[in-house]
Amino acid sequence: MSEKPEKTVRLGIIGLGAQGGMYARVIAAGEVAGMTLGAIADVDPAKQELAAEKHPGVPFYDDYLAMLDSGDVDAVVTTVPHFLHAEMTITAISKGIHALTEKPAGVYTKQVEEMNSFAAEHPETTFAIMFNQRTNPVYTDLKELIDSGELGALRHTSWIITTWWRPQGYYDQSAWRATWGGEGGGVLVNQAPHQLDLWQWLCGTPKKVFAKLAFGFQREIATEDEVNALVDFGDGATGHFMTSTNDIVGTDRLEMLFDQGKVVVDASRTVTITRLTEPERDLSAKMSMQDVGKLFRGEGDPSDVYTTEVKDYDSAWGSQHVAVLTNFAAHINDGTELIADGAEGINGVRLASGMQLSAWTGREIDLVDYPAEEYLAELNARIEAEGTYPVRS
Repeated sequence: MSEKPEKTVRLGIIGLGAQGGMYARVIAAGEVAGMTLGAIADVDPAKQELAAEKHPGVPFYDDYLAMLDSGDVDAVVTTVPHFLHAEMTITAISKGIHALTEKPAGVYTKQVEEMNSFAAEHPETTFAIMFNQRTNPVYTDLKELIDSGELGALRHTSWIITTWWRPQGYYDQSAWRATWGGEGGGVLVNQAPHQLDLWQWLCGTPKKVFAKLAFGFQREIATEDEVNALVDFGDGATGHFMTSTNDIVGTDRLEMLFDQGKVVVDASRTVTITRLTEPERDLSAKMSMQDVGKLFRGEGDPSDVYTTEVKDYDSAWGSQHVAVLTNFAAHINDGTELIADGAEGINGVRLASGMQLSAWTGREIDLVDYPAEEYLAELNARIEAEGTYPVRS
């Protein structure tokens, strides 16, 4: 059993795949303050040789339960298939081990609710989720602006995020990809969870959703590869979310219209903020048609009505995961506020599964009084039809 240095979190990585391997690399390189690589667990025997080569001297376990009981780790990150996130998080917390779960928090809300409830019963143990996009300055700056109230109440928002192009070969790499039993969904649970989280983080949690999904539309898969969804935020505010994996060019454009302004984000890099001099309805009430004509013809000074600010951001790619790991360690060591509390993961899961359920049933889904059991029954029917994986409970 290794000895824990003071104020250092020994992280255990469950699953040494691409993501887990990246975490191990940055921690071993000393890029994560307050954290060391405590141990690695993976059921694949080939990963033991890889771990020994890349991280000599770091304990390796072929069973994550043995790692949790070893005394080698203070915390774990669950870089494993989505269905296992909740189960492994609950097990870790039950043993007094801090848990950083990967996105999405789970596949269906019942398992995520159980995880959240269990974590709430153990407040002495840190529970966080890897929403690394919440560290992107594009979105942290927008969050601050929106929360300030400067732009007023939300009216409408639209996010087109189709930069997730995946060729057929991507799905053919592994039999579990884009299956109901192995992955639990397609683009909504694999590629787009970050946008679903950011969307509700910035705009508020939607109350209802109606969606049209295409399953195996342009790829030989069982799950959704294209999504169009309409959401209701309440108080008249609405939204549209579109994503797919079959657009080789791809678009990433977020628009948010408020009572006193508008925000447009292109490619998660360029932010255009329009600020009205007064709330739109006040401008509508006071402007004569002559004033409107001058505005549309480009006559006069538009700054009497609005101003526009354009901000360009450098890419934050590569630093975001390190920021979340560092924050996770700081919370354990010093009580620093979490970037994303693990309990918040259910919002994106409910939204994604609500979109699926709406497409399956052809009706609008209430996300406040969410029909969790109905969703699970529909999911299990599809898992049974595949005939490869066990149904879920």
